[in-house]
Formats: sequence, C-alpha cells, structure tokens
Amino acid sequence: MGMNEFLQDNIQGKAASQSDFLEIRVQETFQHSVQYQGRDLIRADASTDVGGCVRALLNGGVGFVSFNRLEDLPGKVEMAVEQARLIGARVREKTAFASVEPVVDKVSPALKEDPRQISLTEKKELMEKYNQVILGYGKPVSSSRINYFDRFTRLYYVNTEGSNLEQEKVDIGGNIIALATQNGNTQMFRVGLGGSQDFGVARGLEDQVRTSCDKASSMLDAPPVRGGDYTVILDPALAGVFVHEAFGHLSESDHIYENEELKKIMKPGTVFGEKHLNIYDTGLMEGLRGSLKYDDEGVPVKKTDLIKEGELVGRLHTRETAAKMGETPTGNARALDYNFPPICRMRTTCIAPGEVDPDDMLKDVHQGIYALDAYGGQTNGEMFTFKAGEAYMIRDGKLAEMVRDVNLTGNVFETLKNIDAIGNDFEVRENGGGCGKGAQAPLPASEGSPSIRIKNVVVGGKTDG
Repeated sequence: MGMNEFLQDNIQGKAASQSDFLEIRVQETFQHSVQYQGRDLIRADASTDVGGCVRALLNGGVGFVSFNRLEDLPGKVEMAVEQARLIGARVREKTAFASVEPVVDKVSPALKEDPRQISLTEKKELMEKYNQVILGYGKPVSSSRINYFDRFTRLYYVNTEGSNLEQEKVDIGGNIIALATQNGNTQMFRVGLGGSQDFGVARGLEDQVRTSCDKASSMLDAPPVRGGDYTVILDPALAGVFVHEAFGHLSESDHIYENEELKKIMKPGTVFGEKHLNIYDTGLMEGLRGSLKYDDEGVPVKKTDLIKEGELVGRLHTRETAAKMGETPTGNARALDYNFPPICRMRTTCIAPGEVDPDDMLKDVHQGIYALDAYGGQTNGEMFTFKAGEAYMIRDGKLAEMVRDVNLTGNVFETLKNIDAIGNDFEVRENGGGCGKGAQAPLPASEGSPSIRIKNVVVGGKTDG
C-alpha cells in the first residue's frame, strides 16, 4: 500500500468522520549539510527525517497533533479531533476554512542537476575549495564562514474534502562569507546561492568568492557614512529584501485581521505609491526557493497582486484568514515542517520592473547613496531598519567613494510613496537564508526587484557631533 492510500484509509475512519474537516500531512526529508568556520570543518553530514501531522476542525475549534511514527496514526486522528472538540466548546471566536476545490495531483520537480546524484564528499570538497580561496587570499582577510545545504522533501497530503497530493520539492541554499579584520575593525562580504532545480547554482563561484574578499578588504578603509536624509538607490538585492520584510509581512492577512489599526491602514483601494509601483507575491516562478505548486493546505498557488499602479488591491491568505475576511485563499498557507500547522507566509515577493535604465537614476542625484544587498535588519509594524551590505556615495550624478555602516530607516508607507524611479533590471538573488515568523524559521522564500530610487531616506551613521 502506498503512503497516500494509507493516509486515505485513516482519513475515512470513524474519528475523522466526526470532524467538520480533517487533514493529514506526512513529510519525508533527506538533507546534506556542509559548514566551515575558518579552517574548521564544523559539519559534513547527511540526515533523514520522517514525520507528519493531523489538523482537525470541529465546531469552530482546531486541533493539531504532530508525530514521528505512523503506527498509531488512528490514535493521532482521534487526539486531534478531541482537541478540536474541547477547544470548540470553549472559544468564543470560531474558526472556519474558506472553501476550495479539492485537488488530486502528483508533482515532481523538473531538475537540471539533481543534488541527490552528487556525493556528500564532492559537496564538501567544493565548499572546501571556496574556503581555500578565502583563506589563501592573504591579509586583511582573516577568516571565513560557509554554510551549504540541500534537501529533498516528499510531501503527502490528504483531507476529508477529497484532496490527495504527493509533492516532491528540492531546496538548495548557501552563503560563502569572507571576513576581513584590521585594527579591531571587521567587515564581511558574502556570496549567496540558492534554487530549487539545479545543483549547478553551487558550482563555478570562485571568481565571485575572490571578489567578496576584495570588497571585504576595501570596506575596512571605507569611511563611515555621515548620517542624514539622502536620495538612495537600492540595487535589486536590497530592494527585494525591503519589499519582503517591510511590506510583504504586512500583507500577510493574519497580521491584518488581528490588528484593528492595520485593518484601517491596509484597506483595499488605499494609494501607497505612484502609478509605476506594482508589487506581487507568487509561487509560480520556476527554479526559485520560493517556488511551489500547492501550499500546505493543498491550495494551488497563484500570482497575487498586492499593489497595482500604486493602489492596494490584494493581500495574502490561508483558508482560515480568507474565511475571517470574506476573501479568497491565495495559496500562502505554509509550514516549516510537520511539527507546525500552516500559517500565512510569502513565497516570492517582488517589485515589478519599471522602465528606467539604472544608469539614468544616477544622473539627477546631486548627493545620495547607492546601497547594495542587506546584512541584517528588523521591522516593527510599519517601521523598518536595514543595514546595507555594500554602499557608495553618489556625487553629482556619478558613483563616488565606498562608505560603510549604512543603516536605512523609515516608515514603509512613506517610503513607498517616495519611490520616484523603478529600474528595468529586475532580478532575483537567492541565498541560504530564509523567512522567519511564529517560531517557524528559516522557511524557503525568495524576493525579486529591479533597482529603485527613493527620496528622503533617513540614513544612520557618523554625525558631525
């Protein structure tokens, strides 16, 4: 008996029939990991994980049970239904799931170079080669940090509405970081890699790794930026992080329906930017870490427009949030693994390309900053702070000296309105990180954008005091 047939038998049992809705999700994962810290090989291992979960809905209560052994699945179904019954009898706010058409499908990735066909030894030797490039660079490069992984996951999903899915997914990611140190000052630069179709994204990175050593070294001599308000041009990598962190999370509807103030702000029809501003979230861009065909509720993914010609037109939904807000599920229910219920999460969040040549963005800037990539940052509601990974002054329409310690701060809604140019150089840059929310991290996600120019950005740094 196949796994889905086994799950189907359990979802047709007596306990499941007593629920208003019940789903079972089982996950099998095989992973390779390689990590270096300087000259030390921290790990080079293969791991396998198998587990599943049951989620039940009854009288407005939701029960959730995870497990590692399939032997007592009927007991786990009974437990989830009993949890839902107890919760439904006590909670005042009842949960409901928006209706969707059941789906039956089997999904396999269209792989180019399958990471499962590459030995752990070869992967370790490849990362070791990059590590040797960094450690052999010479002063002031002092150390390295390398983290590589690939995982193959097979997901089985069935529910009492008739959905029956088997999905195979591949997730590849990594960061190769060079660290340079001089007189107590340490700077770093990274090469990121990621994808869902091709181990080849991890190959042939030697030149990029050498460049990362060059840039980490150069940043040691770069002066700290002088704080103030600037016109700032963000490259596609940093603009992608900005749209994901600062606006994408605000578009996740569990944030919205729980926050009355945010409901007023995120009202459809509200104008957040100029006509050239378009933002969307999608799972349909093949080969990305944020690519998927069905979410973890078995809902087909689609492209969801969030801002269209400057106006708020949509938001991201699970079946639960869609029911609460009277809208349609968008395929954004995602769980880190079988230990968690799915919650509202992004897939690939993007600013759509505009028509401006990035070189032309510089011409009108008397004094500004060109900021690239992001090393850390935080958001608090509509406020954000990001640290650029690399930055240069713009003087009289031309790139000038490198500067460091560039922290960009602002209100996301004011910042969206201040975007006055959007480039035609759309790009998705992947790395080995992931999205964090509700203790579920790092979830594979991607972000894309062209270069964008923003007026009146508060940049923290050295002051004249």
